[in-house]
Amino acid sequence: MQAVGQLAGGVAHDFNNLLTAIIGFCDLLLVRHDAGDQSFSDIIQIKQNANRAANLVRQLLAFSRQQTLRPKILEVTDVLADLSSLIRRLIGETIELKVVHGRDLPPTKVDQGQLEQVIINLAVNARDAMSSGGKLEMRTRFIGADDPLVDKYDVVVPDNYILIEVEDNGCGIPKSNLNKIFEPFFTTKEVGEGTGLGLATVYGIVKQTGGFVFVESEVGKGTTFLLLLKAQEVDDNEPAEGTKQVETQEKDLTGKGTILIVEDEDPVRMFARRALENKGYNVLEADSGEAGLEVLNTTKTTIDLLITDVVMPNMDGPALVNAARKDRPDMPVIFISGYAEDMFRKDLEAEEFQFLPKPFTLKALAETVKSILE
Repeated sequence: MQAVGQLAGGVAHDFNNLLTAIIGFCDLLLVRHDAGDQSFSDIIQIKQNANRAANLVRQLLAFSRQQTLRPKILEVTDVLADLSSLIRRLIGETIELKVVHGRDLPPTKVDQGQLEQVIINLAVNARDAMSSGGKLEMRTRFIGADDPLVDKYDVVVPDNYILIEVEDNGCGIPKSNLNKIFEPFFTTKEVGEGTGLGLATVYGIVKQTGGFVFVESEVGKGTTFLLLLKAQEVDDNEPAEGTKQVETQEKDLTGKGTILIVEDEDPVRMFARRALENKGYNVLEADSGEAGLEVLNTTKTTIDLLITDVVMPNMDGPALVNAARKDRPDMPVIFISGYAEDMFRKDLEAEEFQFLPKPFTLKALAETVKSILE
């Protein structure tokens, strides 16, 4: 499992570099085409498919537990309420969806996108188990440290949890398969119908979040998945967020300043340079950590921002930043990487920096740069 995880993480890193270039150059082309232009819809198609590929890569990273999580305080009921219309469309008209919420649930701290991915994966699995229709029920409730469920499963550390149950009355899972369902690439579906990554992804996400996932099933009667997520103490300083987004006006993303980009992947570096030059910045570039340090030491102009890849041969991003900060302790830094932020944060605990995961869009890059230089 560990070897497959490392392989998945490595493949994901390489794919993220390719996808950054594909999505990035699509963005650069879209700037030059109007919505009525025939090429515009073709470019949108390329970008949408690249984004689908990026979602597959995220599944690989979730399974290998090498994902950068952005946990925030959330109300689970709000997340499920907002997801229910999407789930209804996914499961089709022959399956009845019922959502039952417990009262006065405390919030939990999770990455919202990952929690949504877990629920959607479980809903799709339930749909596939009820080919001739049925009922899908999602329930939430509070679980205290003394709840019978905590005693039932030895691995659960006694604590306060939010329980999310996803129950279907489909075909059920045979006992011989129950201990295999979270393994990567294990699937009982026909060739071409499933990757066998769905439940491995669910397991990876829940474990990385610090929660637990269990399954109870009986052939011919149905299956229940139980997700235990740690309940959060309510803190007035960190209000719980629903999923409602406030509409914001289009921001002006142009700016001034000199930026150094250090990236060993030529297409990624080229896209980032052109994207930022289009927004009005003066951009210097280097294809390795050593070359980046030389630019920093020899350039007469003041460099306002350093953007560097994390994984590079010989001198990597963290080593470059540690060397650069000796003379420029206040220089802002953005790390870009297809790997997870947690993998290198330990080398830079004292340093302040921003992290931009690959693949990123032109807009995401411009917004991050603007927010720092403002």
